[in-house]
Amino acid sequence: MAHWEHFGHDADIGVVGVGATKAEAFRQAALALTAVMTDPAGVRRLETVPIVCRAATDDLLLLEWLNTLIYEMAVRSVVFGDFEVDIAEGELRAAAHGEPVDVERHEPAVEVKGATFTALEVRQRPDGWRAQCVVDV
Repeated sequence: MAHWEHFGHDADIGVVGVGATKAEAFRQAALALTAVMTDPAGVRRLETVPIVCRAATDDLLLLEWLNTLIYEMAVRSVVFGDFEVDIAEGELRAAAHGEPVDVERHEPAVEVKGATFTALEVRQRPDGWRAQCVVDV
């Protein structure tokens, strides 16, 4: 059931995470973010970066989560390929696992500049949670 996907949006890319829980949907959205740049399955778990985000709403928490990941990947020159996520009372605590970017192995497709408010939505559906937004590339 849990999965990620992309959707087109002009020159940018939409990322979607779906899961049985809100935390799993956020994890899948992060995998979709990575998949904009490279195949997450090809990223080794050599480094772990702790992440803490807080926001007043689930929508804003998704935006904060994705933008924090984009920032951490940029300043550390790493790519994340897996995540452990826990969400409670407007706070997300996560461990992002990855490795330094290797251009030959990861073959980065594009650089993600940031997550946007465009198509931003986190909602519970009868079959689970969906978390989505458009990222600027």
